[in-house]
Amino acid sequence: MASESYPPADGRPLVLALVETIETNRAYLSEIDGAIGDGDHGINMSKGFAIAKTRLGEQNISVSDGLALIGKTLMSEIGGAMGPIYGTLFIQMSIQAKNQPAIDAEVFGAMLAAARKGVEDLGGAKPGDKTIMDTLVPAQEKYQSAIGAGSEFVQALQQMADAAEQGKESTRELVAKIGRASRLGERSKGTLDAGATSCALILGTFAKVFSAA
Repeated sequence: MASESYPPADGRPLVLALVETIETNRAYLSEIDGAIGDGDHGINMSKGFAIAKTRLGEQNISVSDGLALIGKTLMSEIGGAMGPIYGTLFIQMSIQAKNQPAIDAEVFGAMLAAARKGVEDLGGAKPGDKTIMDTLVPAQEKYQSAIGAGSEFVQALQQMADAAEQGKESTRELVAKIGRASRLGERSKGTLDAGATSCALILGTFAKVFSAA
């Protein structure tokens, strides 16, 4: 039976799993971005996560410190909008994980809620704008509703990951309203949003790592 919490001291496996996810999907993310953007989302994300991996080195690290490492690295090393957006997401999650005796259903719920609020406050995007929020908001809301309905941690994580995937897919039929892609108007319809896609990959990685504890 899977554990109902993740050890807060075991940040290293989480960081490495997140790095691997982004590196594995580098070309895919840039291909998606190339349809309506600069085509560099995968390149920039992979660069940031690779630097975070280098800074991690051989050290063991807590979940909180690991997420802060990623967040601060992305904030400082990635240009454009995504550095601040993902930097904020990971740093806000880090704050909620700090000094917790376990990363359990309640703590992870607080981490997700803080990530959502941080990104909302930063850019003002909302679901329907064809951005990362089309993944993050439904994933966070589905997780909270699952926990509220009595689901166990692992079940709620899977529902979160499923909602993230559905949110990502929803961007295919949306018209971009924010950012560079918004200049294309109706021509932005018919392709996935790169930020929504990377967010689904990242949330899926959290679900996988925490479910395996």
